[in-house]
Amino acid sequence: MSSSLVSLNTWVAEVAALTKPDRIHWCDGSEAERDALVARMVELGDLLPLNPQTHPNCYLHRSHPNDVARVEHLTFVCSENQDDAGPNNHWMAPTEAHAKIDALFTGSMRGRTLYVVPYCMGPIDSPFARCGVEITDSPYVVVNMRIMTRMGEAALKRIEREGRFVRGLHSIGELDPERRFIMHFPEELMIKSYGSGYGGNALLGKKCHALRIASWQARQEGWLAEHMLIVGIENPQGERHYVAAAFPSACGKTNLAMLIPPQSHAGWKVWTVGDDICWLHPGHDGRLWAINPESGYFGVAPGTSRKTNRNAVEMLNRDAIFTNVAVTADNQPWWEGLSDAVPVKDWQGRDYDPKNGPAAHPNSRFTVSMRQCPSFAPEADEPAGVPISALIFGGRRESLVPLVFEARDWQHGVLVGASMASETTAAAAGAVGVVRRDSMAMKPFCGYNFADYFTHWLKVGDKLTRPPRIYHVNWFRKGTDGKFLWPGFSDNLRVLQWILARCEGKVGAQDTPIGLLPNASDLDLRGLDNIGAALDSLLAVDEDGWRNEFGEIKRYLESFGARAPGKLKAECERVEAALA
Repeated sequence: MSSSLVSLNTWVAEVAALTKPDRIHWCDGSEAERDALVARMVELGDLLPLNPQTHPNCYLHRSHPNDVARVEHLTFVCSENQDDAGPNNHWMAPTEAHAKIDALFTGSMRGRTLYVVPYCMGPIDSPFARCGVEITDSPYVVVNMRIMTRMGEAALKRIEREGRFVRGLHSIGELDPERRFIMHFPEELMIKSYGSGYGGNALLGKKCHALRIASWQARQEGWLAEHMLIVGIENPQGERHYVAAAFPSACGKTNLAMLIPPQSHAGWKVWTVGDDICWLHPGHDGRLWAINPESGYFGVAPGTSRKTNRNAVEMLNRDAIFTNVAVTADNQPWWEGLSDAVPVKDWQGRDYDPKNGPAAHPNSRFTVSMRQCPSFAPEADEPAGVPISALIFGGRRESLVPLVFEARDWQHGVLVGASMASETTAAAAGAVGVVRRDSMAMKPFCGYNFADYFTHWLKVGDKLTRPPRIYHVNWFRKGTDGKFLWPGFSDNLRVLQWILARCEGKVGAQDTPIGLLPNASDLDLRGLDNIGAALDSLLAVDEDGWRNEFGEIKRYLESFGARAPGKLKAECERVEAALA
């Protein structure tokens, strides 16, 4: 039975009968409620207050050492038909999945409070927003959901008005890795998560709802739920364009979302609409419009510094929750890359000893309201969203892939996104330089068969009379000396500048078999010393290398069998013919 037919009160009563909580609390999202929850967690030692002079109203949470990241191997899409989940997901039959996880939920909330958390993903009055209710026994989840979503009374009123919502049931259980599952039931608009308190597994509005379930909803309703940042780029004349961009991990996504223009680009501004998730809807004007369904950031801390992302550091000085970071002698949060300060306690609360590994866990996090970001775009609260001029895909490729190229049209752009990949680095287990496909950066997050997902992208493009242009970027090209050819970080604005000039029809491009590349003279390189020698490599098209690449791309598409869209296969053959 779909969630629209199930009374919220009835569902809460059913869950309470199963989980046996001591009490039930309906969350209203108020400051008073938040303060009471924080005070109780401080009393129990679940939250540790940080230095009130340097970090007022900031707290540290230490999770169980076996519960520090998303667990993809325990994450399932439980569609009725296994082929609907596709080879890109772990699948379990819904009946089996419900029975397996409900056995774990039985009596799991004894001695605890059951919290009912109504929330809205997206601006509360937006026709593009979608609501959900998470039931949880974790007050840590409640205070994080209050930051990450529009949570509380307003969301509950919208749910009562609409009569539909995504149901999410969560319990931290015993935090036993052998008794841990994250189950998604797309036909029922339901999520069940047991045995983890970690953000991606427990904050069900985030990856579980806003990507896995929402991508299923989006296919039914004719829109796209994507793992993309959204930024506004304003030139010195005050003209603003918005772009959405998808990157796999370790490719600088948050840094791009909060980019600070280089000194050479006085008058340019970058506005952050969202750093992680983007819902794209065809508009009445034939353009693609985007909202950020979240209202906060759940960011990775290590590597975040004033040099790499000054805006992120400046928003973390108040009203933030830190998870699994280290602390200094004066009780300030600390992680590798932040500063030259010396930590005294590591992420597990032990006296810091380099022999124990990093002081902060490599996946340590911060949770903070998006409105605290110095580059926050007020349009993030606009019900209509923002119009998208360009979509950007990117990966980490040391060779072959140019700095930037433009797809010829929407169909070619979908192939570019579907075939995007990153190479493994020396920091990863296994061989170095292995290409891993991560279509649209959605491999861990698409709630259905990738082949159907590619087909849906093509169908959305058919609805657009003014589609955004599609690009691929690669900040990570290296020279023969093993050093990066492009400076990256703030200088990435120079590439965005060319992309926007293309969208406005102000500059030309080189026509190559793989797409349209910049003419070197059209890139604004003011203030970049000695970049000229690297440009030949950054803008080179190695046709032999690309022939091999397209052989791999064809095999990748064939791995999805008969469902893989013929249009993408034809597009692949068109590029191969041009390369030949």
